[in-house]
Amino acid sequence: MGTRSKRSERCQRCRMHLHLCLCPLIPRYDLSTRLVLVMHHREQIKTTATGPLALESLSNSELRIHGHRDRPLDFSDLDVPGRRTLLLYPGDDTPILSRSFLEGDDRPITLVVPDGNWRQASRMGRRLPGLGHAEMVRLPEGPPTEWGVRREFHSEGLATYEAIARAFGIIESPVVQSGMEELFRLMVQRTLHSRGCSDRESDRT
Repeated sequence: MGTRSKRSERCQRCRMHLHLCLCPLIPRYDLSTRLVLVMHHREQIKTTATGPLALESLSNSELRIHGHRDRPLDFSDLDVPGRRTLLLYPGDDTPILSRSFLEGDDRPITLVVPDGNWRQASRMGRRLPGLGHAEMVRLPEGPPTEWGVRREFHSEGLATYEAIARAFGIIESPVVQSGMEELFRLMVQRTLHSRGCSDRESDRT
């Protein structure tokens, strides 16, 4: 096998090229907050999908695939008295996720996050069956995305990993957010490097 073939192989865990593998650097958090990542089946195969990397950092997490007609999803199993279900939804009229929003309900949280661009996430959030009990929340305004690999045309659009990190920063702690974001920046840096982008070029990607 030639050098070019080896450099094109990808790690099955972090999805990076093998020579850029992030696995030894992935932080691991054992938290009461549960992440349920919902990916469209077309998004699942994309190497630029960032959501799966969050699953590797968060032990209390799972992936559910949306869009298979013969395997429809049902989230009614998340409706349990001992947990509070929040659905991250990018709607302007949706309550903002904050510490004050979380006060008054001390149940551990299950956070459901649709994985896709702004439009896909908003459409998916309205179509997931069995989530009638979930409370929709959106992230507060924050710094612009650092994701320069795929275009996001909405001014407030974030990579799924970034959105998850910021949500966990509010629900759990800023320490968790900081650790996750540090890995994300490294992933972006290595991805752009593999594409031959300089820092200046990455700003225009």
